[in-house]
Amino acid sequence: MYVKVKRWIDCLMALLLILIGLPIMAGAALLIKIEDPKGPVLFRQRRPGKDAKIFTIYKFRTMVIQTDDEMGNTLSDCARMTKVGSFLRKMSIDELPQFFNVLKGDMSFIGPRPLLEEYLPYYTEEQQKRHNVRPGISGWAQVNGRNTITWEEKFQFDLWYVAHISLKTDLYIVYRTLYNVLRRKGINNSQDSTMPAFGSVE
Repeated sequence: MYVKVKRWIDCLMALLLILIGLPIMAGAALLIKIEDPKGPVLFRQRRPGKDAKIFTIYKFRTMVIQTDDEMGNTLSDCARMTKVGSFLRKMSIDELPQFFNVLKGDMSFIGPRPLLEEYLPYYTEEQQKRHNVRPGISGWAQVNGRNTITWEEKFQFDLWYVAHISLKTDLYIVYRTLYNVLRRKGINNSQDSTMPAFGSVE
């Protein structure tokens, strides 16, 4: 029953937060353009959603477009991160465009984070169950470590959420998400700005 009601809650909250967050999103877009006028404001990437259906996720761009240095060496995420992008990530503002993904029905506010499309062939049958629900902007794995936990732990948290989805669980994750954002916990690990690649794509 809650899963059906959850979609209505997502839509109402997405509309409300888009209206409230418009000044912040406009400010973020302006800062990105000032720092890098030639680059796009938004970062778009294909991700698997519910039932592994592919959709395009939206984020504010936090890195330069350039991927190689003058010697042809691949730049790390940390080297590509812009000053504005670093601030947006620390405050989780880069995630705000995903409110539109929620409104479209691609995502929910709470659920397993949508991972890269290229990881799909490497999931076990059990790990595929994370796609039984809509992916979320935040989830059980995010409030229990985000990029500081292992892939095995991340999948265990995701599967626990799928098996225990409820209003109570979602409200607790919302609380923990706000708490972590304010304390800037679990945003980056010690070396990298994002998780290392999963499985055989490393």
